[in-house]
Amino acid sequence: MIDQETFVELMSGVCAPVTVVTATSADGRPHGSTVSSFASLSLHPPLVSFALDRSSGLLPHLRPGARVGVHILGAHQQELASAFARRHRGPGSKFDGLTWTVRAGLPYLPESAGWTAGRVERHVDGGDHVLLIMSLEEAESTAAAPLVYARRTFGTHSGLAVAG
Repeated sequence: MIDQETFVELMSGVCAPVTVVTATSADGRPHGSTVSSFASLSLHPPLVSFALDRSSGLLPHLRPGARVGVHILGAHQQELASAFARRHRGPGSKFDGLTWTVRAGLPYLPESAGWTAGRVERHVDGGDHVLLIMSLEEAESTAAAPLVYARRTFGTHSGLAVAG
């Protein structure tokens, strides 16, 4: 078994999409968290997956059957990614001071590079995280450059340089 430091360094070299996952609690309050484990899982039926830390404040609102939204952030949304990556403490919410609306019954952050909504199908245990499998019901994509994260730095995708 490898040590934690080796694992973290290895995975920092994997370029990951940056998303904000959102949900609404039973009392109508918006919740959200930055997630970099978003991935395609199945085409038939359309399924995606993402993982949340077991201590995530968002996880209790995403039981199987719960509605969930995923915002694929654009390269211009680094501050938004950082705001939703922090643990929220005290009164108010991570949404305070941000521009957001409600779409498909979920907190919606405009100007994202892509967005999808659906339901949590199931949870899969994964050590200190829980893998959530989500069925997609709505989706929208734009031509905006996506925000990605690698080597502890935000960036965006660029085409490969042509070898000359």
